[in-house]
Amino acid sequence: MRTGAWVALALSWTVAVAFADTHAPQTYTVTIENMQFTPKTLSVHRRDRVVWVNKDLFPHTATAEAKAFDSHEIAAGASWTYVAGKAGEYAYGCSLHPTMQGKLLVR
Repeated sequence: MRTGAWVALALSWTVAVAFADTHAPQTYTVTIENMQFTPKTLSVHRRDRVVWVNKDLFPHTATAEAKAFDSHEIAAGASWTYVAGKAGEYAYGCSLHPTMQGKLLVR
């Protein structure tokens, strides 16, 4: 690899690391209503906060298939918060209602 290519690679890596370190955490909301998660797929950064708000009349869960997170029962009118940690793709669902599915993408 030529010197210029190495410099460009090092610069892009430095910018990526700088962005990762300076990204201010955001808060995102997933609404649970009518037996579904909205949005169905959500993309966030590490350290971002995701709040599941249950607007149905009965409890639900947000349970990752890979066991990365599990809200346990979120009562009607209640919410649960998760802070995204490890980057990856996390399929999740409601353990009480298997037809309810969602996906959390953590960058």
